[in-house]
Amino acid sequence: MGRHRSDPMGIARLVLIGLVVLLALALVAVGAKSLMTALGTDDAGAVAATPGASTPGDPGDTPSPAGTRTATVRIVCSADRCPVFVRIPGGDVLMDRDMTRGEQASYFEPELDVVLGDASTVTVLENGTQRPPGEAGERQTFKVTRSPDR
Repeated sequence: MGRHRSDPMGIARLVLIGLVVLLALALVAVGAKSLMTALGTDDAGAVAATPGASTPGDPGDTPSPAGTRTATVRIVCSADRCPVFVRIPGGDVLMDRDMTRGEQASYFEPELDVVLGDASTVTVLENGTQRPPGEAGERQTFKVTRSPDR
């Protein structure tokens, strides 16, 4: 009659395979999150539009009967390269890169710090109202606070 004995090497292999599978699933999850962030659908509250999808002043900037909100800040790049930095004061950096012509970004947080590397290259809407354009090469730094009625 055969003895029933656990093979310690077999159990170790099963545990190792389980750990490798868990690691692979974690890497897939991290990759998916990174991809979603890169595509502009992260949890930070930004909505990235495709180049040329809409222009400043479109009905999408104002509340509609369907309940859409006006963005606290909306930035539209009108040059080949638009250096933009947006963050929650004292918190997360939402954007720190060069936007490309026609690219847009909208943020809905209650308060935002914005830095435009060249204020003449972008159109900025604060709570749906267009900010005066900057001079060529002018760096602008400003804070935007969400309007209470938006």
